[in-house]
Amino acid sequence: MSHVINIPKVVVDKNQVSSPTQSTISNNGFFPDIELIDVRHAMRADGTVTDERLTFAVIEAMATVNAELHTLQMEYATFDDIPSDHINGENLMITRYKRAVFCFAMANLYERYRSFDSTKEGAEKAEQFENSVDDLRRDGRFAIRDMLKRKRWTSELI
Repeated sequence: MSHVINIPKVVVDKNQVSSPTQSTISNNGFFPDIELIDVRHAMRADGTVTDERLTFAVIEAMATVNAELHTLQMEYATFDDIPSDHINGENLMITRYKRAVFCFAMANLYERYRSFDSTKEGAEKAEQFENSVDDLRRDGRFAIRDMLKRKRWTSELI
């Protein structure tokens, strides 16, 4: 079953818009580096999200995902050594890693949106984001579980 995430676009005063720059967030040497521009394009984070806020969110997301995937780092010498299919010419493990990081980063930003815009319009947008935050966190977890070759759902008999 495929899920589609409806990600609302963040819009603020045009005078406060920063122009996105090409920045690379370097990783720990095992997991892939992340380009901020890739996050912006994939997740529709336009120039209203400052580079500083996006960088902070991406670093936190990378740390979270890296911690969840620490067993892969213990099992393989390099990230490229992990067996993976290729789709559209890209290693599926890299695609899933990016998906996890991008989703957690945007969830982090959306959770804090209410504190950045306290107007009535901002509060309404923050309410729209609440469902998106849950969806983003779920999709990030799915990507991690897929990388670890674990089932996405766990159920228990009570």
